[in-house]
Amino acid sequence: MAEGRTPETATEQSGEPSLKRVMGPKLLLFFVVGDILGASIYSLTGKVAGEVGGALWIPFLIAFVVAFLTAFSYLELVGKYPRAAGAALYTHRAFGLQFLTFMVAFAVMCSGITSASSAAQAFSGDYLQEFVTAPEVLVAIAFIMLLALVNFRGVGESVKLNVVLTIVELSGLLIVIAIGLFAVLNGDGEPGRLVEFDAESGAFFGVTSATALAFFSMVGFEDSVNMAEEVRNPVKVFPRAIIIGLIFCGLVYLLVSTTSSLLVPVGTLENSTAPLLEVVRVGAPAFPLLFFTGIALFAVINSALINMLMASRLLYGMANERIIPKQFGRVHPLRRTPWVSILFTSVIAIGLVSTAEIEDLGSTTALLLLIVFSIVNVAVLVLRKDRVEHDHFRAPTIIPVLGAISCAFFASPLTGRDPTHYAIAGILLCIGVLFWLINRALVGRVRFDPSKLDA
Repeated sequence: MAEGRTPETATEQSGEPSLKRVMGPKLLLFFVVGDILGASIYSLTGKVAGEVGGALWIPFLIAFVVAFLTAFSYLELVGKYPRAAGAALYTHRAFGLQFLTFMVAFAVMCSGITSASSAAQAFSGDYLQEFVTAPEVLVAIAFIMLLALVNFRGVGESVKLNVVLTIVELSGLLIVIAIGLFAVLNGDGEPGRLVEFDAESGAFFGVTSATALAFFSMVGFEDSVNMAEEVRNPVKVFPRAIIIGLIFCGLVYLLVSTTSSLLVPVGTLENSTAPLLEVVRVGAPAFPLLFFTGIALFAVINSALINMLMASRLLYGMANERIIPKQFGRVHPLRRTPWVSILFTSVIAIGLVSTAEIEDLGSTTALLLLIVFSIVNVAVLVLRKDRVEHDHFRAPTIIPVLGAISCAFFASPLTGRDPTHYAIAGILLCIGVLFWLINRALVGRVRFDPSKLDA
């Protein structure tokens, strides 16, 4: 490392303007935790139980291990290249293939749409039905349209506001854990369910297919690398924040899943789109259910909005870089928001909530990101030959190797994954290929900067 030279000073000496570094260790930790916690645990715990049986804590544990392995690859790469853009930037640097870089960015965008669509169905399901009875599909469509209007109007986000949002979402999960602890102390619950495997396909495929879905609840940590240019001393701060954040969220998920299995039969969990509400209902009948429902709905709304914002801005960034038709980069003259990208991503989301089940959307989100994570784990090994002048975190070589193998395995048909997930992901990615081909026909070969795709 050159004396006195850091990623920050390197950026300044390059003459390029840099983002303001406003995030310290605590704010980054809250950002990581807030990004991981969200709609998935509130809505899909029952679907995981339906895949594996009462031992639903096992898929969450395995999903945590897979995410933890991949996190080390992200830590090495964000320390080496502390810039926004994440997986697209790492793919571009490692392989230099613009089509592959584009498809990685497009897959990340699609994962945002499928995630938001899953959240829309969670919003319209049993949580909302505690307040009002309404057709779920119509409510989900109206929910997406409302998100589009909010997105179009423009949303000012603050990492400090994220602290408040995270505390609210976390409070609901802590309520569930407290109810479980109270039940255990009072001798309630059925511990025998924790080792029951009720999957029709057998224990192995039950665990693997459940893990492929449970992985959806562990994603989000990778979004934090897009904050790299706004974190003070990212090389030092990121490893601790991501590792502590992942461990904390993994522990919360294990406790929530254990509580759910202890208190509620698998069939009840599986058939509910509000599984944690069932836990509260059984474990603490006197607890105000509407209060908990409000927390859950808030978590769902927040997750959906963040994902739709990400998807529309990433699509806008691709259009700005001229790697998809430039029309998607149009900005409304009054609202100053990318209205064409917002409209397009919202139309896709409406199509998804109208035709796919919530567990299929969650599993497709996990599938898309598992593919991206497989590429990132390989990229970190390829980029070992690329030396930088500053010190940075370096993962033991075995970790990205195991990360690549595990991500590829859980993205493969070997897990017993439903073909519907590949169909949904394939259709979405084919849209990306179509965009690429149309743009090449109209514009020709274009060189682009992947660090600007999320602008």
